[in-house]
Amino acid sequence: MSGHPKAGALLLYAPVPVYEWEGELWIEAQAINGLRLWAVHFETVVAMMPLAPGPPPQGWLCAADHAEALGRVRIEPLPMAYRPDVFLRCLPATRRRIKALIAEAQYLSFAIGGLFGDWGAVAALAAHRMGRPFAVWTDRIESQVIRVMPKDASWRRRLRVWLTHRPMAWLERRVVRRAALGLFHGRETYEHYAPYSGNPHLVHNIHIGVKDHISPDRLTAKLAEVRAGAPLRVLYVGRAEMMKGPLDWLAALDGLRQRGVDFQAEWIGDGAMMPEMRLRIEALGLAGRVELRGFVSDRARIIEAYRAAHVFLFCHLTPESPRCLIEALISGTPLIGYEGGFAQDLIAAHGGGLLEPQRDTTSLSDSLAELAGDRSSLAALIGRAAQDGAPFTDEMVFRHRCDLIKTHLAG
Repeated sequence: MSGHPKAGALLLYAPVPVYEWEGELWIEAQAINGLRLWAVHFETVVAMMPLAPGPPPQGWLCAADHAEALGRVRIEPLPMAYRPDVFLRCLPATRRRIKALIAEAQYLSFAIGGLFGDWGAVAALAAHRMGRPFAVWTDRIESQVIRVMPKDASWRRRLRVWLTHRPMAWLERRVVRRAALGLFHGRETYEHYAPYSGNPHLVHNIHIGVKDHISPDRLTAKLAEVRAGAPLRVLYVGRAEMMKGPLDWLAALDGLRQRGVDFQAEWIGDGAMMPEMRLRIEALGLAGRVELRGFVSDRARIIEAYRAAHVFLFCHLTPESPRCLIEALISGTPLIGYEGGFAQDLIAAHGGGLLEPQRDTTSLSDSLAELAGDRSSLAALIGRAAQDGAPFTDEMVFRHRCDLIKTHLAG
């Protein structure tokens, strides 16, 4: 174990899984962009990431095909060990390996979230014992996220959540208290963890370039279409999981149907609740109005969907800081959804959205119906959304985080 960290070297833990397939490492597309942006600001980057079994899913790219972007990046795969027995078996050897990597790096930043298999927390506590300052990063409150369950959840799942959410919250606070720097993505996450951090900072984590922002010409054409009375186009992009509120989303759209509003809606993203969503669409008579696109790997298609939408309807049930809200704003698409610190913060400057109380799908339907009937108000809201999205680019937010790390972990 070296006692002399390499100047300018950054060690990260990122919980995005990597895959080893046919002799090559496969990495998620946005993770490649993130690693590229880290490497812009540090001499070398070592990224610890969990190694998942089997072939890579859609959206993962062969690392060898992106050698230029990853030229100063080294991936260190760690065991995927989310089962308690697997985690305890892997812990001694993996902790030794992590400590060796800590000793080699000048700067340390670890993402946390979970309990068993959370190598970010293991790395953070190891760094603390070694007397090394580190940054902790998180974009949601995992101990609260796991508590969101369907009403018909099995007794085994309920028992597992009951047994783990308190230890998970304890581990989160323990790591945050020991971190020299807290990097918390989004207002809700920041406000939750800031009381436990000696040096908290509100940051963002997005993968949006300047070219991804809606152009002035495209925004003008969108406003003209809206004023001409085209059917209201509603969008959501994200996983079809309980925490995202997909059944609330459909309930709000059913309210639009009942009010006689002409609309088209689509959900882009796959997940465990997709079968239940399909059944609910049929039961509510929304077939032909609501499309479930599933997973879409083509980034250009997703950007086009954001730009084409008139509103971005979201029904998130847990405190988190989802990037999809920022992606909507930079596309000139207003946010219509449940109140929360993150969303409120995003539209605080110009008011590019309308937020309603949690679980109040009737108010969401009312807001959507009013916009559908008042095209001048909808056009004005679209313009304000584009203004709220204007400051966000991936280069800006990564530079912000890197500057904080260099400033506060320089010793």
